[in-house]
Amino acid sequence: MKMDVVKAVVADFVMTFIAIFCVSTIGVLTYIIGSAFGIAPGLASLSITILIVFLLFLMLSVIAEALGGAAFNPAATAAFYAAGVGKDSLFSVAARFPAQAAGAVAGAVAILEVIPTQYKHMLGGPSLKVDLHNGAIAEGILTFVMTFLVFIIVLKGPKSALLKNWLLAMSTVTMVVAGSKYTGPSMNPANAFGWAYINNMHNTWEQFYVYWICPFVGAIMAAWTFRAVFPAPAKKKKPQKKKRN
Repeated sequence: MKMDVVKAVVADFVMTFIAIFCVSTIGVLTYIIGSAFGIAPGLASLSITILIVFLLFLMLSVIAEALGGAAFNPAATAAFYAAGVGKDSLFSVAARFPAQAAGAVAGAVAILEVIPTQYKHMLGGPSLKVDLHNGAIAEGILTFVMTFLVFIIVLKGPKSALLKNWLLAMSTVTMVVAGSKYTGPSMNPANAFGWAYINNMHNTWEQFYVYWICPFVGAIMAAWTFRAVFPAPAKKKKPQKKKRN
């Protein structure tokens, strides 16, 4: 049991490192591709972003599977546990959070080291653009909606991996655009923490309240809502053998 937890922790660190490293380049890649084809910012460039996110999600899903079901979002990890999906225990869930946060820091540091200088200004994590409480509410609602959509797509959606990842990509980009004027948004405490650590903002109340507490509340509420709408199937009891006299 302990070895399984250690494997999950290591896998989550690696998974989050790769995810943050890759996802941080979405804006840069959208700009480079858009500039190459003369596409101005707008709906056309947004379609490029969706395509990039889709391809990244496909790649990350393959890596996650290879790592034994690794994850890179603490809020999602908590939500799946709250919904009773997966084999995690409360201990293993709690152990995975620090690994995901550390992986995010490593990923943010790594991408800053290798990205060409002219694109460094395009990197960075989510930032609060409204007052503290409105930002916290926005981050909680956005995480709730995103997590509920993830449950619907992953657990009740199409069987095709391509279609699932396409729907996840469209949902993610939609939520990011919707929350861009509020908190970034993040909807992933590890991602927010990684970039906050780079900027020495990781130990602030803003970081904890907006980007940790509220996403966790939103994600767990989404899990409970999903289970209220789609109850888990009842486990069939094995018939007991009658004892012979």
